[in-house]
Amino acid sequence: MLFLGFCLNATAQESKIGYVDTERIFREANFEKMVQAKIDQEFSKRVKEIQGLGTRLKMLSEKFDKDGPALSESERIKRQRELIDLDKDAQRKERELREDLNQRNNEEKAIFLERVNKVIRQIAVAEKFDLIFQDAVYFNPRIDISAKVLEALNK
Repeated sequence: MLFLGFCLNATAQESKIGYVDTERIFREANFEKMVQAKIDQEFSKRVKEIQGLGTRLKMLSEKFDKDGPALSESERIKRQRELIDLDKDAQRKERELREDLNQRNNEEKAIFLERVNKVIRQIAVAEKFDLIFQDAVYFNPRIDISAKVLEALNK
């Protein structure tokens, strides 16, 4: 009787543990493609503007190289300054665009990760998990519930 009570107590205290491979979720959910299309559309106007600045800079630079020898010293210095200013402006706008793109990408990643976490919590409650890891150095494939998470995300 004592042995039976001990066995029941040990069984009652077993934990159900799961693991989710977050990188796999991002990869198989085509997160990069999904976000890239959205961000490309959002930033297309700024990208075109920067491309236009680059084209204008190239044109003016070629014109300066061609006309340079015939220009007066003051006109040559004036055009050099214009080219330098235009180049600085283009570089600044390009840097700002990269920073904004990175920030926007991080925002989208956080939104997606929150959605993933919500699905994981739903699965944990429904299947009575005690603990679910998202990142681990090692995990046994039998506790991997990444496929269930992907399936729930796709619904």
